[in-house]
Amino acid sequence: MTMIISDGKFPTGKVVITRGAISELSRDEAMKGLRRHISGDWGELDEHDWKQNEAALEHGFRLFSRYVTRGGTKFYVITEHDRSATTILLPEEY
Repeated sequence: MTMIISDGKFPTGKVVITRGAISELSRDEAMKGLRRHISGDWGELDEHDWKQNEAALEHGFRLFSRYVTRGGTKFYVITEHDRSATTILLPEEY
């Protein structure tokens, strides 16, 4: 599945979800994580990683978020430094 979303704190580029994430996440869970990511809510990151993302917004580095579904499934949302693509994936696919 691919799409482009532009109404957040930064452009996502092409949004891609991996096969593993498609099989483990509902569409709603994936979209909720994506919406949180593009709004600058980095999810389950420590303070250091949260600050790195804030700096990345300003300086154009890669953005990384980690979320956990109600069922306990962990997943990542990563936007490339050049904002060409955002990927939703499971930790084992990283």
